[in-house]
Amino acid sequence: MERIVVISCTNRPDSYTLKVCKAYVNLFRDLDKEAILLDFRELPIEQMFSEPYGKSTPLFTGLVHSYVQPHAKFVFVAPEYNGSYPGILKLFLDTVPPREWTHKKACLVGVSQGRAGNLRGMEHLTGVLQYLKMHVFYNKLPVSAVDKVVRDDGSFSSEEQGRACAEQVKGFLSF
Repeated sequence: MERIVVISCTNRPDSYTLKVCKAYVNLFRDLDKEAILLDFRELPIEQMFSEPYGKSTPLFTGLVHSYVQPHAKFVFVAPEYNGSYPGILKLFLDTVPPREWTHKKACLVGVSQGRAGNLRGMEHLTGVLQYLKMHVFYNKLPVSAVDKVVRDDGSFSSEEQGRACAEQVKGFLSF
């Protein structure tokens, strides 16, 4: 069975990004699809800085073998950081060998407490993913005012936002 990897693209504790990720995992499960969560709070930060310089670590290699290498579809849930996406996401993308991303599929969800839902960050991320030869799903969904539309348990308090995310998930499954 195909497994979709939902990536929480921040390492901040208690983030709205993680809550949105939980909602996406549930949306996939509601459609009888298996989804797993890659939570960037669990990344071995110190080891990641040595990886690009040829100092491979078993911890990071294991993470790549578990969450990237065997999978073909990824949902990147990226919060807005200074008008773009988080540096930890860029470090992750730079550290994973580029061949691991080639011809795989990406779905983008932008998260922000403001009204733009990280539109600019999703465009920046699209460019990087396409450089890595990934296929990016056309429906890039901004989740604006995230603090008002998602609950702590990963459910949506806004029916409209919940429907939009469910439609994105359905489309991505057929992509």
